[in-house]
Amino acid sequence: MALTRKTCLVTGCSAGGVGPAFAEAFKNKGYHVFATARTPSKVPQSLHDAPNVTVIALDVTSMESISSALEEVRKHTEKLDVLINNAGLGLNMPGLDTSIDEAKKLFDLNFFGVLAMMQAFSPMLVAARGCVVNNSSVGGVVPFAFSSIYNATKAALIQAGETWRLEMAPLGVRVISLITGGIATKFFINLQILTFPENSYYHSVKDIIEEIPEENPYGMKPELFAQDVLNQVEKGTTGKHWVGGGASLVRWALWLLPQGAIVRISL
Repeated sequence: MALTRKTCLVTGCSAGGVGPAFAEAFKNKGYHVFATARTPSKVPQSLHDAPNVTVIALDVTSMESISSALEEVRKHTEKLDVLINNAGLGLNMPGLDTSIDEAKKLFDLNFFGVLAMMQAFSPMLVAARGCVVNNSSVGGVVPFAFSSIYNATKAALIQAGETWRLEMAPLGVRVISLITGGIATKFFINLQILTFPENSYYHSVKDIIEEIPEENPYGMKPELFAQDVLNQVEKGTTGKHWVGGGASLVRWALWLLPQGAIVRISL
């Protein structure tokens, strides 16, 4: 049966991340939410039990999985009002020590997975005159040391998002690029740390690179973060939106401070 209420699809809804908070916020606003994750059993049970939530298996790095998810969504609706590209992963490792294969895998998830989702769901977004929300990071604008590949994926997502915003505006579709600061999730715990090669130049600081805090000291509560994003979607925002712990501080620092000071902050 076709849905009459607004619809929202969220990628990366496994427990411990911000995806479930997105799903809860839009569900509570009356949207029918398609909560997706590579492993549906990792989606919180509260979302499985909600009448206006459909949990779907989705791996954004697999075209076959995206096609399958698209067909499942089409069983419920012909339009998609909001697509939240949230699935992603971090990586702490010096660029010189990151294999090209691992770097490509991260780009496949953090960047190309977003593009693939937009391409697949574009007819439904255009039909709804909908909105795409891409969850990027302050790492895309600040060169945090030992996160070069992650930073690059997020920088690419920001720049592409701003271009997609211009390209999709004539189609009636808005694109919001979240420049996300700290969120109180398990992001750091789930951070990838690859095996250091024996000949790494960075063995003397290996312990520092691998030291991961249990939580972000500047972390905004996920539910507050998700509510802020919902508000931006509802009021018609488009383009960059700085949100999350420390995001506004970073924004002002980039504007006010010289490049040398930004580099010192990044180390």
